[in-house]
Amino acid sequence: MRSGVRLPARDEEGTQPPSRTLALRSGSCRDLAALFLWAVRRLDFAARAASGYLFDPGSVAGDVGATHAWCEVFLPGAGWIAFDPTQRRLGSAGLVATAVGVTSEAVLPVVGGFLGDASDFAGMEASVVVTASA
Repeated sequence: MRSGVRLPARDEEGTQPPSRTLALRSGSCRDLAALFLWAVRRLDFAARAASGYLFDPGSVAGDVGATHAWCEVFLPGAGWIAFDPTQRRLGSAGLVATAVGVTSEAVLPVVGGFLGDASDFAGMEASVVVTASA
């Protein structure tokens, strides 16, 4: 699916519509995931959006990878299977999900707001540690 599609870093919040990704032949991982989600649903497969981190086990200690988006498709007899159109991957190896939902907009990795006086907000930090499970 990625052939002929540019993958620029896109800092804007949200996900562009699949029609725009097709027209521009350009989109972030979340845009390609939204396009893939739309396509597999048109084929009557149950599918959900996923977001989290792309992790390379050979990376430097302390480097947990990059935020990333992909899809999961329900296949009878196999369950939920990860499909990553950006990385051209099938299966969840290297994908650390932190959220799944009906749409890409429902699982954005970094989004939020604050209500109150500006002086009330001291700051926020988040960290991720990837460990092998038994």
